[in-house]
Amino acid sequence: LRIIGGRHPVIEQLPDTERFVPNDVELNCDSRQIMIITGPNMAGKSTYIRQVAVLVIMAQIGSYIPADVADIGVVDRVFTRVGASDDLVRGRSTFMVEMQETANILNNATPRSLIVLDEIGRGTSTFDGISIAWAVAEYLHNTPSVKAKTLFATHYHELTDLANTLDGVVNCSVLVSENPNGIVFFHSLNYRNDINSENFFICFRLTDSQIVALKFPTEVPSRVVSSIYVTSLERIRKYSREDT
Repeated sequence: LRIIGGRHPVIEQLPDTERFVPNDVELNCDSRQIMIITGPNMAGKSTYIRQVAVLVIMAQIGSYIPADVADIGVVDRVFTRVGASDDLVRGRSTFMVEMQETANILNNATPRSLIVLDEIGRGTSTFDGISIAWAVAEYLHNTPSVKAKTLFATHYHELTDLANTLDGVVNCSVLVSENPNGIVFFHSLNYRNDINSENFFICFRLTDSQIVALKFPTEVPSRVVSSIYVTSLERIRKYSREDT
């Protein structure tokens, strides 16, 4: 799967929007099977992965696609795990819906599939969420019957360490720059770890002219880290005792 200069066929046509920034993608079942995509909110991660999914579907029906170059093989299915929603009528929480969608992907994807994951594990605690996301990525990589091409957008920067142990994982981030006037979103992918994105401003648009900006602390108090570690350790020990 190789697309150069790909663009989202809907978003680029919307009126009163800024110029759409094209991006490339290259995936295979060997050295570039899973792309871990990091970056701050509003940078364009979700747009990018959904754009690839839309272009692949268009190509499967024989349509022209908005791109400079495209080499897209046969794809049997496109699986997505995006957004956050619940199904309270049927007694399913947001986290339960997320896990059922993820389980469906793991049970039915093949090496011919395209998987789009827009955050996994955010419906629970950070410790459990990272564990779930890590396990899903490892399963997709290490299971020959699945091993589908995967775009994985996440705020869990710990997942970028997977590239050190799994040959088919590559890291990329969405470029952002901070200046005295605020932040600039380039909406362009860069193939490196997004190490500093946790220090960027997180912006909440209240009106067209008013923006409230919060900045994360550069250090987490040691007592908080200790609390998280102790709580996690106690839970692991508890589950270990129950298993035995």
